[in-house]
Amino acid sequence: MLGSAKAPLHLVADASAREALLATQPEAALVAESLPMRANLSMLENVALVAQFRRDLSFDAAAALVERLLERAGYADSALRRDPDLDREERFVAKFLRAALMAAPIIIVDRPALLLPDIPPALFLDRLLTRLADDYDTCWIVDYAWNASLYAPRPD
Repeated sequence: MLGSAKAPLHLVADASAREALLATQPEAALVAESLPMRANLSMLENVALVAQFRRDLSFDAAAALVERLLERAGYADSALRRDPDLDREERFVAKFLRAALMAAPIIIVDRPALLLPDIPPALFLDRLLTRLADDYDTCWIVDYAWNASLYAPRPD
């Protein structure tokens, strides 16, 4: 999945090139460190807010949708945890699901190595993107060229 046409990897030279690339997709839904979650809400509530406002769903309908997505992603057990209690992977999943529910033509994951510093981001992203492949059209992975080794194929 990662590195495919559905989830291309865009490695950029510097911050200026990154900002220029992001600017080419003003309609994209962004997954980034700079986009916080509401600390007083659970993971489910943080994601359900997007479904309520973007898809005009009641809370119950939005929560049911988010529960199904969390189940598919493998994070159903995290649904009721509040943001301060989430680990980085759980927080990333919540941010990704928020972006997916925006129904934008492209989801851009900005610097996953920054968002997921404690794990190999390529393995995590590949697993998550595969599990949720039916829930987004295209997902660009944007990172700096000096992080290219984090996305290199791993030997078996």
